[in-house]
Amino acid sequence: MSKKYFLSRRDFLRGASAIGATVAYPTIVPSTVFGATAPSNRITMGMVGMGLQMGWHLRGMLERKEVQVLAVCDVDQNKLHDAKNRVESTYADQTTSGIYKDCEAYIEYEKICERSDIDAVFICTPDHWHAPISSAAIKTGKDVFCQKPMTLTIREGRMMSDACKQYGTIFQVGSQQRSNWAFRKACEIVRNGWIGKVHTIYTRLGQFAPPTTLPEQPIPRGFDYDRWLGPTPWYPYNSERVKGDFGGGWRRFWEYGSRKNGDWGAHHFDIIQWALGKDDSGPVKFIPKGWKDTEYQTHIYADGTKVLRDHPDTGGHMIRFIGTEGEVMVSRNNRIDTKPQELAQTPLKPNDIHLYESRNHDSNWLECIRTRKKTICDAEIGHRTATICQLNAIAERLGRPIEWNPVEEKILNDPAAERWYDRPRRAPYVL
Repeated sequence: MSKKYFLSRRDFLRGASAIGATVAYPTIVPSTVFGATAPSNRITMGMVGMGLQMGWHLRGMLERKEVQVLAVCDVDQNKLHDAKNRVESTYADQTTSGIYKDCEAYIEYEKICERSDIDAVFICTPDHWHAPISSAAIKTGKDVFCQKPMTLTIREGRMMSDACKQYGTIFQVGSQQRSNWAFRKACEIVRNGWIGKVHTIYTRLGQFAPPTTLPEQPIPRGFDYDRWLGPTPWYPYNSERVKGDFGGGWRRFWEYGSRKNGDWGAHHFDIIQWALGKDDSGPVKFIPKGWKDTEYQTHIYADGTKVLRDHPDTGGHMIRFIGTEGEVMVSRNNRIDTKPQELAQTPLKPNDIHLYESRNHDSNWLECIRTRKKTICDAEIGHRTATICQLNAIAERLGRPIEWNPVEEKILNDPAAERWYDRPRRAPYVL
């Protein structure tokens, strides 16, 4: 990438920013830190939400010579200082002096967005903060990686996708299964009709413990609980409410997401959309478990294809596609099984449908920042998948089916359900 490109882009960021004044920050470091990568070719980055998930991404970014992490952000000062120290110690180990002190640490994500020397923002916060932080980054000219699901509400998703188009943002949603060989192969098998017409899909999401009322605990020192809650309703602090782990934590609560639909559903529904060629569309009906003896949560596409959640007969896989002439079952770790068996190893012919190939989700985003091509999971794709998560959750909470028009993006004949397009926001955390 040429120096001219980065200079012009940073000039654009300064012009597009809503911040009237800019602040100069030190970004020139010894060349030994980044090897042969020239400063003009580096992608400068701010990382927001320094919890469990971000740990993997931060490590990956620190290993890349073409990336320079300039800032980290979190509402927990312990996590924030640990992240700052991790960045600075990593870069310091690569200098002859053993000193590097140029990573800033912020509680407010706005301070990252207002910096004209930062090209891209990486977001790994709870779901209720995805849209506010992403929107601020988009409007200040930054490219964005946002963890899945892309948004908390349907309205947020439409706003973010439209904003990306308006500002020319390179946006990647963290649905990394699209960058896995087995999932891509499974989708290509379906898209090319090798198992005939797909009529039924089983997918395994699992269960969280139900939301519960928690006793109030003292807010830990150095933790900005009000900012963690952000636009969501106020509840007394309890460590279980804010905990980020793969067994539940904040994901258990409706206030911050769509529970399992927004957790594993955001991954598996995304692959199902890809396989069915519905990245710009979606299902037309959502039926909650228990409605008129419905045994499994189900959503249905216009052609009758049904997606059943947590049906036990997934063949030991995460997703099972059942067609009129065969099946394909797929999971992580490059696990894929087919009926007939030989389909998994059958190469595509030149005239077959070849899906977008990415071998690493983070690398795909970085490469697209350079080329300005679309990522494998851009904002429109992320919005359509998140909408499926949200509509399943709305149907579950209301205890009745919802009919959906994916072209007009409207809930049909249900004013009460329509109110869930968006959610009220607690002042002053408005979008």
